[in-house]
Amino acid sequence: MELLPQYQQDLSALSLLYIRSRNGTLVPLASLATLASSVGPLTVSHSGQLPSVTISFDLREGVAIGTAVAQVQRIARQTLPSSITTSFSGTAQAFQSSQAGLLVLLILAVFVIYMVLGILYESFIHPLTILSALPFAGFGALLTLLIFRVDLSVYAFVGVIMLVGLVKKNGIMMIDFALEAQRNEGKSAREAILQACSIRFRPIMMTTMAALMGTLPIALGVGVGSESRRPLGIAVVGGLAFSQFITLYVTPVIYTYLDELQRLLGKVSVVRAATGVAPPAPEAAPAD
Repeated sequence: MELLPQYQQDLSALSLLYIRSRNGTLVPLASLATLASSVGPLTVSHSGQLPSVTISFDLREGVAIGTAVAQVQRIARQTLPSSITTSFSGTAQAFQSSQAGLLVLLILAVFVIYMVLGILYESFIHPLTILSALPFAGFGALLTLLIFRVDLSVYAFVGVIMLVGLVKKNGIMMIDFALEAQRNEGKSAREAILQACSIRFRPIMMTTMAALMGTLPIALGVGVGSESRRPLGIAVVGGLAFSQFITLYVTPVIYTYLDELQRLLGKVSVVRAATGVAPPAPEAAPAD
């Protein structure tokens, strides 16, 4: 409903409007509503079918967008009533969606690698030995980002995902050689993994140094526009360097313990099969 333009300048013109009641009589609008002038918005924004208000914020120097998003959410929960719903848009929304997608991608990558290694070695135990280096690589990457005061951005998270493929090759080199020594030479798990560490030490160091030298320019931030890619290089270099020193000591220990666990589980299954009751043989038919 809208008044004619000549009546829109005077508020008293609304008293000239009449509304027809149920019985057909005309009732003045002033007897049904209180008319008053006030200040109001020219337009009302909507999100879908609901009225909405957009509040923008900026980042202070040295503050990550993840910290700002968490702070805004905390203030909104403390200030706004439960009848008001909130959501992010723009850069904050892109940050939240990217963080959720990258975490799922990391879990999916580890799961696919475990399945491939399980098919390759025909075992559920040895892939765990190879993947045991991943937590140390992730810890090294996060520690390096913390030391250099770099935020865990999307590029840094991509670097952590890259570590999944770079770090597991150390375990593959050692475990593959140790398994061959156990099967062909009849050595124990401890002797096989120690021999694998001593023989495969040079290839492991060569491949690790090649990966480090390849990502070091990215970590140093050399080149135009390298500031955005610098977290990726720092995460990869820190994770590789830390896991290189740790996995050479931890992986052989985990290999011996998991190999003993596999042998124990094999003995339990053999004992269960040996103590099982065989079905009775069918009786021979009487001769005529």
